[in-house]
Amino acid sequence: MNVEEEVGRLREEIKRLGKPQDDGSYTVTFGVLFNDDRCANIFEALVGTLRAAKRRKFLTYDGELLLQGVHDNVEIILKPEATASDAVVKS
Repeated sequence: MNVEEEVGRLREEIKRLGKPQDDGSYTVTFGVLFNDDRCANIFEALVGTLRAAKRRKFLTYDGELLLQGVHDNVEIILKPEATASDAVVKS
């Protein structure tokens, strides 16, 4: 699986596990993602996939590196679809 595919799968999993917000975003804690069996089977390197998604501005969270146990309560916010895909310019 390439990085783009992994980021897409991560977005799906955050929607599955997270809580929808009024603005169209979803929130989930790192601990919920890390401890989910399905996520464990999909992502070889969850932290790396999270960092790639953050660099592409699909999601946000405090800090750079998340570690199991220490950062289980860190909230990960998946941005709404419209803002995440604003690279497409309509004429």
